[in-house]
Amino acid sequence: MTNFQSKVAVTKQHFENLITRKNEPLTSDNGIYTKYKYPVVTAEHTPLEWRYDFSEQDNPFFEQRIMMNATLNSGAIKWKGKYLLVVRVEGADRKSFFAVAESPNGIDNFRFWEEPITMPDDIVPATNIYDMRLTAHEDGYIYGIFCAERHDDNHPEDLSAATATAGIARTKDLVNWERLPDLKTKSQQRNVVLHPEFVDGKYALYTRPQDGFIETGSGGGIGWALVDDITHAEVKEEKIINARHYHTIMEVKNGEGPHPLKTDRGWLHLAHGVRACASGLRYVLYLYMTALDDPTKVIAQPGGYFLVPEGEEYIGDVMNVVFANGWIADEDGKVFIYYASSDTRMHVATSTIDQLIDYCMNTPADGLTTSASVENIKRLIAKNRTL
Repeated sequence: MTNFQSKVAVTKQHFENLITRKNEPLTSDNGIYTKYKYPVVTAEHTPLEWRYDFSEQDNPFFEQRIMMNATLNSGAIKWKGKYLLVVRVEGADRKSFFAVAESPNGIDNFRFWEEPITMPDDIVPATNIYDMRLTAHEDGYIYGIFCAERHDDNHPEDLSAATATAGIARTKDLVNWERLPDLKTKSQQRNVVLHPEFVDGKYALYTRPQDGFIETGSGGGIGWALVDDITHAEVKEEKIINARHYHTIMEVKNGEGPHPLKTDRGWLHLAHGVRACASGLRYVLYLYMTALDDPTKVIAQPGGYFLVPEGEEYIGDVMNVVFANGWIADEDGKVFIYYASSDTRMHVATSTIDQLIDYCMNTPADGLTTSASVENIKRLIAKNRTL
């Protein structure tokens, strides 16, 4: 065996060991969800054929020809009995693309499909696309809505100036995608989610209006808009249904994660909240619920965060961040929450519909002041004294 062949054999064995490694649940004292020991998808999970040239003649040192930097912010869907993530894969060149990773159980053994998704361009090609939300809509299509980023040519001297629109595509098989025109809105939109059902005969969107690419500005929180024609989608009227608040986990911005789950108690929402701190922007996850007959009416919202970066999750390309745009609810009520940590890797946390509803309905709301928070604690103490 040549040195090249030995390197190939060792690399392939390491890859298979990683892919087939059994994940282990971690102990938790919050009673709401279970996290797991290992990330479910990392840059090392990307196929070796995407990264290495296996020709000994052309690559005698067996070097990576295309390096992968991160796997993050994945849409999720249950498809033909398998748990699928449409992963944002970021190469060493900073360009992101979409690729499907499949697992038999949703916890481990995620393996990428043979090739990345070929996403058609809009009329004006995007420099970068990322963070796809998947929605199996009642019209029969699976929709992917994602951020399409382009340089802001109004500022040619500033190579960091960017614009963001919501790209829209749809598919029936997750392989062949029909690209629709980008969403037309008055504000920049990096975070748009399609509701799974028609509302008043129209497509419904959750939005995150921003004045600029980074700055939220006048954007007040999670927006709601109805669209007549998804093939030429335009937001003409937009209202805030989940607002930002001073000195909370959503002071700087907040946005819908994946599309909400329909339960017998209401629509269950997973969202992200952002605040500024000494180390930069801190992203956390939170839950809220809206009425079944009116998805814009909030009926429950626990105070504070639901899930935050812990331990090794805190470290990565963009530290102190968790972000989720995909979850799967099984028929038995088990929920798989897929979240990225520090813009670097994908994790899973599991819960149930009943647990998440109980958490939403029976956790005090944020009273927005210290005195209100103390009163919530005192009420719980008083109740426990009677038991």
